[in-house]
Amino acid sequence: MQIVLDILVTAVALEHIFIMLLEMFFIKSSVARKTFNIDSKLLDRKEVGVMFANQGLYNGFLAAGLFWSFFVPELMSTQLRFFFLGCVIIAAIYGAITSNKNILVKQGGLAILAMILLIII
Repeated sequence: MQIVLDILVTAVALEHIFIMLLEMFFIKSSVARKTFNIDSKLLDRKEVGVMFANQGLYNGFLAAGLFWSFFVPELMSTQLRFFFLGCVIIAAIYGAITSNKNILVKQGGLAILAMILLIII
């Protein structure tokens, strides 16, 4: 079970690295437009790019926290995972309520599975 949990935590962290890269460095790409379902004219506005870059930085922090959990003693690892997975899940719930219901599954699905495993292990 621990290996499955580690794989899920890694997948959530990698997902947030991907989101960070899109939001901070590739926001005008076709992949970002499709991922976030945003019109390219809107993305041409500097303010929008700055807002996405800021969001991307926060996604990077989530990924860093999850990766950090692999390099600390077990008790601290569990605490870090509860906190950072919880942040991802809360963000996914908020996104589902305010933006698109699919965010709950797309951005929160793996984190929810990881949290369930973390609780039962």
